[in-house]
Amino acid sequence: MECVSNKHFYVLMLCLVFLNPLVCSRLYYNFYFKTCPNLNRIVKDNVLSAIANDSRIAASLLRLHFHDCFVNGCDGSVLLDDTDTLKGEKNALPNKNSLRGFDVIDKIKFDLESVCPSIVSCADILALAAREAVYLSRGPFWFVPLGRRDGTTASESEANNLPAPFDTLEKITAKFISKGLEKKDVAVLSGAHTFGFAQCATFKTRLFNFNASFKSDPSLDSSLLQNLQNLCPNQANSDTNLAPLDHVTTNIFDNTYYKNVLSNSALLQSDQALLDDNTIASLVTNYSKCPFEFFKDFGVSIEKMGRIGVLTGQQGQIRKNCRVVN
Repeated sequence: MECVSNKHFYVLMLCLVFLNPLVCSRLYYNFYFKTCPNLNRIVKDNVLSAIANDSRIAASLLRLHFHDCFVNGCDGSVLLDDTDTLKGEKNALPNKNSLRGFDVIDKIKFDLESVCPSIVSCADILALAAREAVYLSRGPFWFVPLGRRDGTTASESEANNLPAPFDTLEKITAKFISKGLEKKDVAVLSGAHTFGFAQCATFKTRLFNFNASFKSDPSLDSSLLQNLQNLCPNQANSDTNLAPLDHVTTNIFDNTYYKNVLSNSALLQSDQALLDDNTIASLVTNYSKCPFEFFKDFGVSIEKMGRIGVLTGQQGQIRKNCRVVN
């Protein structure tokens, strides 16, 4: 019988627990140990520099990883530009004029190509950049399993079906389950909204026309409502104005998001809806009190998400430029 290292044994145990091919994959924590030993340092240095220039970019990099994995699996498809023969994901409704951080990934890829050409996939860069973005924002650290390869296609139509801020909790949960995740992962990964910003268009109906009532959402904290109505007046030219997802600790990855949900101060309707399910609501309460429990579970859930539909071995390719197929 082949010997299996502790880390590889952990991967096998994940597969036995999940019993789902979508999240069961042969990825390894030391995949680039010999072929690109400076990988982690290059990613960290670039993400650190990007955050120093723009504090919003940390949340944007995490969102890029999420939007990649939920469409075609974690294959770097979200990074592809449109061509005459490929209609990519960047112009899908959830992504257009919204996703950010492509230039950061480009810079990381450029630096890596200079020291270990055609070795590190764009999909793995996304996973590592997301980890560094969270950790450098005072969030948890987790070990990222590597070995993903890049896809050669993308899907605008599937990107249009990403979990949306207007979706019911039932619909969001169904989308997670369709990717091999579960209800707990909905509660945990929603906690990523503890930092970053959202455009007014994603929550304005809560302020002025909740459920087509022409009134505000009665569950929304009154002081927050007033502030948001000032920031996002009921007119089209305010749609792209930005509001913090967590108005308390905006650029810090912590558990304040869950406290906001419990105090009816969540920005997005989909976040406030976490209380509509007893199981998820119980997790929200627990994470609001136990930040270390949230950090631990976040690392587990995002690693699980990072295994969705990955390409390995001889599948896909290693793109030389993350924006185009070789």
